[in-house]
Amino acid sequence: MKRSRYEYLKYKEQAREFAHRKVLEYCLIYNLKHNKIAIRNQKTRWGSCSKRGNLNFSYRIALLPEKLAEYIIIHEVCHLGQFNHSKDFWNLVALTVPDYKRLRKELNHTGINMI
Repeated sequence: MKRSRYEYLKYKEQAREFAHRKVLEYCLIYNLKHNKIAIRNQKTRWGSCSKRGNLNFSYRIALLPEKLAEYIIIHEVCHLGQFNHSKDFWNLVALTVPDYKRLRKELNHTGINMI
């Protein structure tokens, strides 16, 4: 079994529990609604949001410090309200994560290989 498959199976439920808890929390704060939440073995993205309101997260959020994993959740929840990366989107993110720019840089330097 490949290392990434082993890791995926090992951390999938931990990531799912965290994602469900945080998505519910932030959907309440932002007054937004989501559809399904999925934990995947994504190779290039930490998370994504579909037009139907489905949220997908990499199992690797379970390997991150909580503040970075929470930023990823917030980022995708905000796409439920703004399906783009416009100024309005970033203003929405900044309501709960005023230091999002610093966290984005930190996320890029985690050493966790997304490929």
